[in-house]
Amino acid sequence: MNKVLGFAAALGVVLLPAAGQAHFRLLAPASWIEENQLGDPQKAAPCGGTNADFGKPTYAVTDVKGGAMLHVKVQETVYHPGHYRIALAVNSPTELPIDPKATTMTNDKGVIVSVSGEVMSPVAPPVLADGLFVHTAKTDTPFETDVAVPNINCKSCTLQVAQFMEMHTVNNPGQFTYHHCAVLHITADPRKPLDAGWAAERH
Repeated sequence: MNKVLGFAAALGVVLLPAAGQAHFRLLAPASWIEENQLGDPQKAAPCGGTNADFGKPTYAVTDVKGGAMLHVKVQETVYHPGHYRIALAVNSPTELPIDPKATTMTNDKGVIVSVSGEVMSPVAPPVLADGLFVHTAKTDTPFETDVAVPNINCKSCTLQVAQFMEMHTVNNPGQFTYHHCAVLHITADPRKPLDAGWAAERH
């Protein structure tokens, strides 16, 4: 067995018992579905749920001023290395970007684990921030950041927080990414110009 296959085999032994793990909760803004203590259900793109459980809506809506900063706070409940991305859809969750492209380790049976996930730099709509909270060790401290909200009017925007997991086996659904969303009601600041880079809200 060569070194690459030996390393892959070792990873398989270590990671297979943890398959499907690595969880987080969206603490702020308020999640659009009810989350349990682990943050489940959260596997399916673009906004959580699973193949068997779409999630129970909370009907929570967060009022936000356009052109202001929005506080985002997550709690990782089951550790896994990786990073987070924040994106915003104006009209529908279907406008959210696809999950980060993964570099994977494979063998003759297929994909073994994810190695890394693509990070957008610089970010562009619909992504607000990427490569956040990079970590390779467990922490009980929540991850927090402020992101700039575009100066737009939006009755029901969808904010997505996605976690890309490195060194993780394939999930069904979600592959290597977990997802949570929040509904934002954004009111543009009349003192500032509207952000033309964002899709106009359809009526």
